[in-house]
Amino acid sequence: MSGLIPVAEALARILASVPGATAAEDVPLASAAGRTLAVDVVATRTQPPFPASAMDGYAVRAADATEGTRLRLVGTSAAGHGFSGTIGPGETVRIFTGAPVPEGADGILIQENARAEGPTIHALEAVTPHRFVRRAGLDFSEGDVLLTEGDTLDARRLALAAAAGHGRVAVRRKPRVAILATGDELVQPGEIPAWDQIVASNALALAALVNGAGGEPIDLGIAGDTLPALEAAFARARSVEADLLVTLGGASVGDHDLVQTALAAEGLELGFWRVALRPGKPLMHGHLGDMLVIGLPGNPVSSIVCGLLFVVPAIRALLGDPRAGADRSEPATLGRDLDANDGRQDYMRAVLDTAPDRLPVAHPESRQDSSMLAVLGRAEALLVRAPHAPAARAGAPCRIIRLDRALI
Repeated sequence: MSGLIPVAEALARILASVPGATAAEDVPLASAAGRTLAVDVVATRTQPPFPASAMDGYAVRAADATEGTRLRLVGTSAAGHGFSGTIGPGETVRIFTGAPVPEGADGILIQENARAEGPTIHALEAVTPHRFVRRAGLDFSEGDVLLTEGDTLDARRLALAAAAGHGRVAVRRKPRVAILATGDELVQPGEIPAWDQIVASNALALAALVNGAGGEPIDLGIAGDTLPALEAAFARARSVEADLLVTLGGASVGDHDLVQTALAAEGLELGFWRVALRPGKPLMHGHLGDMLVIGLPGNPVSSIVCGLLFVVPAIRALLGDPRAGADRSEPATLGRDLDANDGRQDYMRAVLDTAPDRLPVAHPESRQDSSMLAVLGRAEALLVRAPHAPAARAGAPCRIIRLDRALI
């Protein structure tokens, strides 16, 4: 379509304009959930640091523990209270899961296959060498690179970093994302709007997206449709040293759409304006000095979808994530017939029919107006349709972006 750039090009240009990753800062591991690593995490120790038992039973020399063998109990090895001696011929040590396997032992007679008579242990089944023994370094060894720069520290990665001997980690500073809603028609949530006003909802949604992506949202409030109000808001964005300014609404070409004009007066270096997508055509990108600017449409669904497609990857790029621009779509099956698409890439709100033995079936909502938050609230995915996609029948392959984790 004339004057519109493709979605992929818009995203590539936004990511290319990111000046670089934010600075590293050292934080306690207990405070690092959701943060992005600034450097690789290398193991400072070996895990497990010793051969360990995988079962409760008796540590034995496998050659001694054939079926019917009698063994002499000489001690106990428990987690945190290992047996410090060496097992000799015909000897055994009571052992518990996770405990060190004593010197001289090379197998575990599990307790189900043993019978105890005082200090005498009867082997009811032969022991296979090394079975039920976790060798030292089975999980990782000192010097192994376990996590890489750009990884997000979720629960499993936090546990791994802790096990590897780290009490603190170097993470990227959270990008500061200033969010500005614009429009005389808006009032804050909880306020009572006049007959010709509506409640501002986009900023809350964008703040949730920013948090989920690893950024720090900064609410600049609502700016009215005047140049002085917008100029004051931009000054606040600079005062908080925002890495990214996200404006909501006012970026089109109507008489009351003053955001572009106000930004131009502030020295905006415009990257592009208008993208071939639905919802969200009037999307703006540029720079105010070192501050990245993304202007989102005012319609709630357009704002949220464009936030997911462009703002989230920009934040990930600011965090140094090498996968910031990765395709987050997945295959699915179309649940109903669709007409041919026009020249814009479409992101249709859809519900999913899922089963473990097949691809999800995507059923696009019949109403796709970009103002309808109730439709988005019901949706479980965005059904992605390429520009000029031909008519498709139910059962045809398609691509979806799931919303269960994206819009948090």
